[in-house]
Amino acid sequence: MSSIPENLKYTAEHEWVLEGDPSTVGITATAADALGDVVYLELPAVGDVLSAGTVVGEIESTKSVSELYSPVSGTVIAVNDAAVADPSVVNSDPYGEGWLLKVEVTGAGPLLTAAEYQSLTAP
Repeated sequence: MSSIPENLKYTAEHEWVLEGDPSTVGITATAADALGDVVYLELPAVGDVLSAGTVVGEIESTKSVSELYSPVSGTVIAVNDAAVADPSVVNSDPYGEGWLLKVEVTGAGPLLTAAEYQSLTAP
C-alpha cells in the first residue's frame, strides 16, 4: 500500500487537500490504485464555485467511471491541464504532478487526518 502523506487532509471519498492559499486538491493513491489506469478527467472550470461534499467532476479509468467530490468550498482558480492532457499522471504521481484543482477556499467539509484516513482504508 502507498504511504499516506501526513501533511494532507483527506475525505472518506478518497480526495486529498493540501491546505494553503490556494488549497490544492487531488485523489489519493488508494483511489488511483483501485481505479486502475486513469484515461480521462472531467474537472470544473476556473471560476466555478464549489461546495464541499458535492460532485465536481468525473474520473474515468479502464475499469470504471467515478465521481470526484470537492473536499472544500470555494472558487476554482486553477485546473491541472497537464493531468487533463495526460491523465496517467494521476496514477504515477497522485500527490504531486497528478493534482487536480487549486481552490480559493471559503470553507471545508469533514476532513480526516492521515492517521484517520489510514484507518479508514486499512484492509
